[in-house]
Amino acid sequence: MAARIRVSLVLVLIGMIGNLQAAGLPAPLTPKPGPEPRINGPTVFGVRPGSPFLYNIPATGLRPMTFSVEGLPQGLELDAVTGQITGQLPAAGTYQVTLGAKNEKGSAQKKFRIVVGDEIALTPPMGWNSYNCWEDNLDQEKTLRAAKAMVASGLSQHGWTYINIDDVWQGDRSGPGRALMANEQRFPDMKGLVDQIHAMGLKAGIYSTPWVTAYSGLRGGTADDELGTWKAGPVRVAVRRIGKVSFAKADARQFAAWGFDYLKYDWRPNRGPETKEMSDALRATGRDLVFSLSNSAPIEYADEYTPSSNAWRITGDIAENWKSMSNNGFNQTRWEKYARPGHWNDPDMLIVGWVGWGKPLHPTRLTPDEQYTHVSLWCLLSAPLLLGCDLEKLDDFTLGLLTNDEVLEVNQDALGKQASRVAGDDKSTVNVYAKPLEDGTWAVGLFNRGETPVEAKVAWSDLQLNGSQAVRDLWRQKDLGDFADAYAANLPPHGVMLIKVGKPVAP
Repeated sequence: MAARIRVSLVLVLIGMIGNLQAAGLPAPLTPKPGPEPRINGPTVFGVRPGSPFLYNIPATGLRPMTFSVEGLPQGLELDAVTGQITGQLPAAGTYQVTLGAKNEKGSAQKKFRIVVGDEIALTPPMGWNSYNCWEDNLDQEKTLRAAKAMVASGLSQHGWTYINIDDVWQGDRSGPGRALMANEQRFPDMKGLVDQIHAMGLKAGIYSTPWVTAYSGLRGGTADDELGTWKAGPVRVAVRRIGKVSFAKADARQFAAWGFDYLKYDWRPNRGPETKEMSDALRATGRDLVFSLSNSAPIEYADEYTPSSNAWRITGDIAENWKSMSNNGFNQTRWEKYARPGHWNDPDMLIVGWVGWGKPLHPTRLTPDEQYTHVSLWCLLSAPLLLGCDLEKLDDFTLGLLTNDEVLEVNQDALGKQASRVAGDDKSTVNVYAKPLEDGTWAVGLFNRGETPVEAKVAWSDLQLNGSQAVRDLWRQKDLGDFADAYAANLPPHGVMLIKVGKPVAP
C-alpha cells in the first residue's frame, strides 16, 4: 500500500509541473523554504479522552527527515519517518512536549501542547472542500486525487489537513439503524477512501443536513417515517424542511465507523436543537469529528448553537469577486465575541486557485492583490481556512499564498483571538485590523478597500502600545526596522500590508 501511494504521489507531482506558473500572475511574495528543517503548524492540539489521536508533524526541508517527540505521553506513538503521531489518551490532562525534525542540513525543535479535554479544534481547521471545485461532479477518484495533491504539493507540510466531501455523496438509507449509506456509483468504498487519506497523515470530512434532503435534492438526515422513506423524482427537488424522524444517531455512528474527522452540517436557519442533537450524537461515537455548521447562521440564535459546534458559517456562499469576498470578510465585528479556541466564525472558503463549481475550471477572478487581502483577512479573523480549488492545478503564486508559515501562524495562534478593527469603519477606504498573539506581539493588517492607491497607517496607540516598536513584513518574511509612533504603507487598490508589531516575549 505504501509503495503504491508513493508512486501515485510522484505521478501527481509530475502532472502538477505544467501548472506551476499561471499566465499573468506575479511572482509570489513568500520566500521559498530552505533545505533545513522548519516545523510548522500550531503550538497546541486538542483531543477528547479516549478518542483516536492523529497528528502529522508539518515540517518543510530536505527529505529524508527524521522526527522525534520529547515527552510524548504514554498511549501515543510516533512514526519517526512520516512524523505521524497516533494512539489514544484515556484521561484528561495537558502534556507539554517538544517536536523535533532532523535532516542532513540541520535540525529544528518546537514546543507543542497536547490538551486532552472537552474541546477540539483549538485552532481553526485548515483543509480542502470539494464544492467550489467539483460541486455535484464529485466522486471517490477526485477526492483521492485531492488528498494526493495536498501531499505532493507540500501543503500538508504547512498544516493543511482536511479533505472534505461536500454534498452529492448520499445514497440509500440502508445501513445499521437506517444509517445513510454512500452512493456506490460515486463512492464505492467510503471506508477504504478514508483509510487512504489517513495513511497520508491527512483527515477526512463529510457532509449532511437535518433537512429531509440536502440542497442537492439527495437524502438528508430526517424523514417522515421510521423507515426513512423517500423517493427521488425524475428531477431532483430539495425538500428544505426538517422531517418527523431524525436519523442523527445512526448517521453519526456511520460517519465514525467510516473514520471521518469532520462534519459539515448544512441548513438554514441554524438553530440550537438540531445542532445539539447532532453534536451529542457525534460525541457519543467516541470519535472526534469537527462539527461545522452551514450556512448564513443567524446571529440572534448564536447563543443556542455556538456552544455545541466548532464553527458556523456566518455568510451565504462566497463568490469569486471583490464585492462578495470583502463583504464576507469586513463585516464580522458583531461576531467577534463568539470566536474562541474550539469555536470559530466562518466567512466561507478561500476563493483562490482554479475553481469552477462543477463547470470547466478556471483561475479565480480575484486579482493578485485581492487574493493577498483575502488570505490576510481570513488569517486575522481566525477563520477556518478551507480551500475550494483544484489542488492539482497549483501555480507558484497560489502556492505562495498558501504556504507562508508566518502568515498561517497568525491564523493558527493558540490565543484564538479574532482580530478587531482598530481604525476605519464600513464606509472607510482604509481599514486596520489588529490581532493579539500568544507571544505578546500583534498581527496587523492595513487594508485598502478603495479603487485607487492610498497610504494606510496604524498608530501604536491603536494597539495600546508605547514607545518604539519592531515591525516585520509577514508576506515577505522581512524585518522592516523599529518605528517610533506608527507605521504607514502605500497600498494598491484592494491591497494589504500584513505586519507583526512588537518583539516576542519569551515563554
